[in-house]
Amino acid sequence: MSKDNSSDVIIGYEIVMTKWTGLEGTAIIASSKEQELLTKYTSSFVNSAKGLMDYISVETEVHIAKEFGAELVYEIKEGGVFGALWEFSVDLKLGLEVDLQKIKLKQETVEICEFFDLNPYMLISSGSTLIITERGNRLVDKLNDAGIVAVVIGYITRGNKRIIKNGKERRYLEPIRKDELYKVI
Repeated sequence: MSKDNSSDVIIGYEIVMTKWTGLEGTAIIASSKEQELLTKYTSSFVNSAKGLMDYISVETEVHIAKEFGAELVYEIKEGGVFGALWEFSVDLKLGLEVDLQKIKLKQETVEICEFFDLNPYMLISSGSTLIITERGNRLVDKLNDAGIVAVVIGYITRGNKRIIKNGKERRYLEPIRKDELYKVI
């Protein structure tokens, strides 16, 4: 691993994601479009989706990450995980490689995004964070021990290529123009 002069982040550090993508957006859509969703889903499903708002606080994971010595903690907000990955890599003047299949999704998010034809990776995700650290798996263990879902989804690369892998497919991440939430709300 070598230090890139354009950033304090070391090339090769891992990207840890906490919780699930589309967390806040799923809860907002379930609350604001409840009647429409009830035409297809049970009330317990819709209530479960609305209940995702209970996971919005990032206080615990931020505290654990800082105590652990993480290089960067970035809350995922508007534009979802794709927007957050784009923003922090541009700010750092670095590239990244992320495995799409490692990004966690709640079933409620999958179903609601399919119902409204939305991309869950571009849906507001307050309550989730991206954390840059040299020891991603050790941080994941600490977060999991504290009851926080976390996984290493990728790593920082030299240059400015922002690559999303999905199995054998590789594509470049593009800037997010508009959060998916605005297609529905």
